[in-house]
Amino acid sequence: MKICSFFGHREIEVTNSLYATVTAEILRAVDFGCRIFYFGGYGEYDALCYKIVTELQKRIPDIKRIYCVAREEYLRKMVRYFNKDDYDDIIFLQPSFNGWYKSIYFRNCAMIDESDYIIFYAEERENSGAYKAFKYAKKRKEKCVINLWH
Repeated sequence: MKICSFFGHREIEVTNSLYATVTAEILRAVDFGCRIFYFGGYGEYDALCYKIVTELQKRIPDIKRIYCVAREEYLRKMVRYFNKDDYDDIIFLQPSFNGWYKSIYFRNCAMIDESDYIIFYAEERENSGAYKAFKYAKKRKEKCVINLWH
């Protein structure tokens, strides 16, 4: 099964148009063969994608929502706001670097490395984690990388 992941800004304006655009792109990912969807669980764009995938899962039951923790110890002791029942599985992807201060960035890189299809909502801003992840993904020529910001 192919894997799709999502990266976007923490704060976004969710409009009907954006909802429809993201839904259409997720359906393209499903048509591409994606049945596993990775989430980092942070921000409004991630929440939007999670909501859409959860709705699709009712029609396509073999879809799986996977939460990717940024640090391995979170598998044993989850943060308070997190509800394990919201996801079909929780995993830690071993990043290529083990620095705690950039654990989210390296978790994002590991998610990109594992994914076949990556849907971004990232403005071109050098200080943006979503945009840094987008630049990393664009270097991976074998990946289907989409940025819906435009």
